Amino acid sequence: MVLEQVVSALRRSRVRFAIAGGHAVALHGAVRGTLDIDLVLTFSRENFAAAETALNRMGLRSRLPLKAEEVFDFREEYIRNRNLIAWSFVNPADPTEIVDIILTEDLETMQVDMVPVGRLRLPVVAAADLIRMKEKSGRPQDLEDVRALRRLGS
Repeated sequence: MVLEQVVSALRRSRVRFAIAGGHAVALHGAVRGTLDIDLVLTFSRENFAAAETALNRMGLRSRLPLKAEEVFDFREEYIRNRNLIAWSFVNPADPTEIVDIILTEDLETMQVDMVPVGRLRLPVVAAADLIRMKEKSGRPQDLEDVRALRRLGS
């Protein structure tokens, strides 16, 4: 499973991260299908570089010709002027393997739940923070995810 491989690679590289997006919604218990793996990182130059190295070792490559240092240094400019809200990695040998690092959220400001999956415990953005992120995006699928997460919480 690609999610387990990504989590293992990031842990080996000591990346501070949590799973967000559709996988997080599913891990909280809602029915949700998605291919891409969305991650939130702690904002630091070292953490971005460690994530880039870990993903590259897995065969994933940045879709844009950007390095971790550039993404970290110019993150706010990329968000504001280029609408780059995620730094995307893809496996050229299997384009269904996609990892998006969310640039608009800092893990340090969020709560994380450790969700058991098989023999692993996965760091997942807590439902309240996930709802906040998805409401902010306003996309139809994200608003449906918000409804699903709220139904689970009631």
